[in-house]
Amino acid sequence: MTVLLEFREGIRSFYGKYEVYLLPVLKFLLAFSAFMMINHKIGYMERLDSLPLLLILSLVCSILPMAVMLLAAGALITLHCYALSMPAGVIMFVLFAIMYLLYFRFAPGCAWNAILTPIACALGIPYVMPTANGLLQHPVAVIPTVCGIVTYYFLNGITANETSLGVMGEDEDLIGKFQEILKQFAENREMYLTIAVFVLITLVVYVIRRLSVDYAWTIAIVVGMLVQYLGFFAGYLEIGMSSMTMRLTVGCGISVLLLFIIQFFFFNLDYTRTERVQFEDDEYYYYVKAVPKRYVSVKAKTVKKISANSRNRRAERDRVTRQELMEDMDIDMDDEQ
Repeated sequence: MTVLLEFREGIRSFYGKYEVYLLPVLKFLLAFSAFMMINHKIGYMERLDSLPLLLILSLVCSILPMAVMLLAAGALITLHCYALSMPAGVIMFVLFAIMYLLYFRFAPGCAWNAILTPIACALGIPYVMPTANGLLQHPVAVIPTVCGIVTYYFLNGITANETSLGVMGEDEDLIGKFQEILKQFAENREMYLTIAVFVLITLVVYVIRRLSVDYAWTIAIVVGMLVQYLGFFAGYLEIGMSSMTMRLTVGCGISVLLLFIIQFFFFNLDYTRTERVQFEDDEYYYYVKAVPKRYVSVKAKTVKKISANSRNRRAERDRVTRQELMEDMDIDMDDEQ
């Protein structure tokens, strides 16, 4: 455990020292991953499917606020959808406008959630997001997470029906395309199941981790993931998607490991040294429970250079000290020899 704590403190110290450089790098990697995923999934506009363009766009997003990254991702998705079908582009634009307004109104500091959620869904581990929201943030952080879910499932619907949406017909067929897109979006029961479970888990985990009990975060992770697994399992059976249960099991297992890593870095307490303090003022009695964090200082490494000059000086010093000692004891150097 000491080695792990030293490793954690080393990472924290390194990030704190070089945060001004590391944060733009992390934002660049996140933006580039999101843009690459968008082009890979719906690369209908060839002009946007360009590596130099994505690199420049990611570089710009790395030095600007996270809201700009959201705006860039929304514009990229809208243009790709418009290249496939005008109705798809219009509906995507309206959805992004609504989600952007909700983001700025309720959770302007949680842009990471809206970007990370579709990426986590694509990787098969979306189950980490609601629990992480409840552990690290306020329940309103579920709003950008839900926006990410809506975006992911809308793009899935677009790609599943790209053949029919991409066929150009007469003007009256335009209305039919609008209806087809809205229908597949409104009837996506998996999306509604995911939103409902994510909102529930965020609230459950948030309430549990704020309780004044030992191992609150551990209990929140275990209960949250268990309820989430059961909720998705029952939901998949209800909507006729029993084939998703294997993916659910693997995804929840990986998510649990990631969540305990998050706990280790952000909330690692030593409950064996818990202290309870009671004091009062003129109006109240206060009962305080203090739990210390697990902390170990990083060992500072010192390098001592030994040169030939230093060895000669040390030998000369030892010789002078020996000679002074013999003179004090009235011992003749010749006699000793």
